[in-house]
Amino acid sequence: MTMAEIPDILRKIMDRKVAEVTERRQRRPYAVLEAELRSEQGGGQDAAAIALAPRGFAAALQARVAAGQPAVIAEIKKASPSKGVLREDFHPAEIARGYELGGAACLSVLTDRDFFQGGDAYLQEARAACRLPVIRKDFILDPYQVLEARLLGADCILLIAACLDDTRMAELNAQALDLGMDVLIEVHDRAELERALALPGKLIGINNRDLRSFRVSLDTTLGLLDAIPPERLLVTESGILSAADVALMRGHGVHAFLVGEAFMRAPDPGAALGRLFFAS
Repeated sequence: MTMAEIPDILRKIMDRKVAEVTERRQRRPYAVLEAELRSEQGGGQDAAAIALAPRGFAAALQARVAAGQPAVIAEIKKASPSKGVLREDFHPAEIARGYELGGAACLSVLTDRDFFQGGDAYLQEARAACRLPVIRKDFILDPYQVLEARLLGADCILLIAACLDDTRMAELNAQALDLGMDVLIEVHDRAELERALALPGKLIGINNRDLRSFRVSLDTTLGLLDAIPPERLLVTESGILSAADVALMRGHGVHAFLVGEAFMRAPDPGAALGRLFFAS
């Protein structure tokens, strides 16, 4: 997919995100964020500085895979543009604790407000409630958002290849790595995968949801496996709904998963995670 082929819904989200970042910059300039980060980093053994220190998102996934276990990034998401509200009874801290008990390796927290009913506070609440590393799941288009993510406590950010040209994607990737975060670069096809692999980093996410039709097919991941070098850790995203789906992926050497919607609709998301990935 080229930048000119961006689907209408994604273009709408991107346009709103540009306006949102402009609004945020006016309220809290970039220089203020930089000063706040320098203050945190200079905190030595200050409790706040220790709490903010990156937890090692990619390392947590790698450790699970090395131990022969599924590495699950469990998502905390209240709503989506296509499905509406997924969970009315939405308490990020409680969900995070449940996911940790259920066996998650990491968390993903939606912070986009306008399309996913997310929020920055949700990430902070979830991370404070557990010991798991957290990815800020948002449409990151600007260096401001990367710096903001680190100040929120994010251990990793998502970069969506379909939203970014090569220059901006490289800039944001480098900035995040310099700040001590990991980066999950999300791709949807072979052309985007080639662009992502040109950048340094460990994590590659393959989204099984077609951004034009919203149709989900696990064949998207399976069809790109031959192009993933062994030094990269592949995360399959979307469409993992059953034990058979997990077995299919693991049978093809895919051991890292990002799953959210299936858990968000369950009475107990953490228990649902345990049943899907760890039931004997």
